[in-house]
Amino acid sequence: MRTASLPLESLLIAKHPLQRLHSPSRRFSAAFHLAALSSFALSFKYIVDHPNLASEAYGWHFQYLTIIGLCMASLTNLAGLAADVFLSSRLFAVKNVLLVCSAPMEVLISILYWGLRIIDTKLVKPDWVELSTEADIGFHAIPALVLTIDLLYLSPPWSIGALPSMGLASFIAFGYWFWVEKCYQYNGWYPYPIFEKLTTGWRVVLFLFSATLMAMNTLLLKRLYSQMNGLLHPTSDINQGASKRA
Repeated sequence: MRTASLPLESLLIAKHPLQRLHSPSRRFSAAFHLAALSSFALSFKYIVDHPNLASEAYGWHFQYLTIIGLCMASLTNLAGLAADVFLSSRLFAVKNVLLVCSAPMEVLISILYWGLRIIDTKLVKPDWVELSTEADIGFHAIPALVLTIDLLYLSPPWSIGALPSMGLASFIAFGYWFWVEKCYQYNGWYPYPIFEKLTTGWRVVLFLFSATLMAMNTLLLKRLYSQMNGLLHPTSDINQGASKRA
């Protein structure tokens, strides 16, 4: 495991010492973000080319957490590509802020979707939804994989702690619950069949579990980053200097 020491001021202008690959960059980083956006665009195209009940419903396909997550992943990679093209540290910072939200969310979506699908496909996919294997992977696996790679290889380490990550996850989970219930008032059906099978109390439990799992994803991704890339001790130089003076 690598370790590094760097004054805090220099972190704002230099490539982070724990970041494995150069980003923003017009080479691999730009190609990676462009490829990711191309995959996401194909997923959105699939929605348009295969209309269903949700296409005419209140909230459109944005009733699905999958599509909300796909939008967040697209914005994250769009900011990343813009940072690569213009070699902008500010756009790179925007990408990293979005990544804190989008990566744990996409990992959550993948875990919940494939976990429930193994139990019973009808829990997450209504009978009227047409979904090919390629599209299924594009919606429910590739975004999580792309954002995890972006974090581990093209980004500095996260500084978000346990309480802020739980707060962010709870805000997203219960914000989505409010949105789903609003759509239900207009449409008379839920986007995921599992919601139909649960009472209100059990839906609260499900969203609490989802918020907790998303917060855990944040901490696990941070842990994985430190195991792969090492740890940074920005105060070590200060402590060493103080001990020498003493």
